[in-house]
Amino acid sequence: VQLQASGGGTVQAGGSLRLSCAASGFIFKTNSMVWYRQAPGRQRELVATIAPDGNAYYADSVKGRFIGSRDNAKDILYLQMSGLKPDDTGVYYCNRWPLTRHWGQGTLVTVSS
Repeated sequence: VQLQASGGGTVQAGGSLRLSCAASGFIFKTNSMVWYRQAPGRQRELVATIAPDGNAYYADSVKGRFIGSRDNAKDILYLQMSGLKPDDTGVYYCNRWPLTRHWGQGTLVTVSS
């Protein structure tokens, strides 16, 4: 299993970013996928779950601001983030659900106030 997240960066509060996650080594289209994030000094937390059919479920903290999606033909997972807040700062990771030990390096999102 390989999971490579990308698309992070530094934005001002209220801005937007689109994260991508390239997956390989398993049958992407039949697996639910998840986005997690880890803020400095805090535990990793679940942000979004995207089912194989594209239905998505979100943490309350990001509901209405983040949209998870996937391209099952390209084995790519996305997270469109808008209305970003400083509390959204952290390293964002993708993974399969149920979780694997293959977290990858993640991608850093920094939101300045």
